[in-house]
Amino acid sequence: MKTAIIYYSMSGNTKFIAGKIAEKLGADMIRIEPVKAYPDRGAKKFIWGGKSAVMREKPKLLPYEFNAGQYDTIIIGTPVWASSFAPPIRTFIQENKHIQKKKIAAFVCFSGGGADKAMDKMKRYIGVDTFEAELALIDPKEKIKPETDAKIEGFCSVLEHVQK
Repeated sequence: MKTAIIYYSMSGNTKFIAGKIAEKLGADMIRIEPVKAYPDRGAKKFIWGGKSAVMREKPKLLPYEFNAGQYDTIIIGTPVWASSFAPPIRTFIQENKHIQKKKIAAFVCFSGGGADKAMDKMKRYIGVDTFEAELALIDPKEKIKPETDAKIEGFCSVLEHVQK
């Protein structure tokens, strides 16, 4: 049983958590990146990213290697932007609609809120009612807390159980 972690990370939080999950599950990490990078600091970061999320944009992605047939479980990792998932993940889902037939889990990293709404929007966009496991973490790379590892462990334990 193979697992893929598909993730987009601007500030490094989502990549940080993807790495921890990959280490625990022995999963493949597949980074999704837009051709045109979003501003990563200052007001432009929030204006540009927020607008893109609200407008449900689907940016063109840099080439990535992903074959859904190789995986039983897909984990999607994204930052939360304007109570939604990041636009590069929207593009990935559109390009890989067949993932809805897989076991899907998701994690989000955020600073200001909107994690539940982002998860719900992602489920609807993929076309599933539930995820096998969900994880939401507040700035995990910058605000390292002991409970973060426990939450990751719990998330991974659920997925290990689902895969058996």
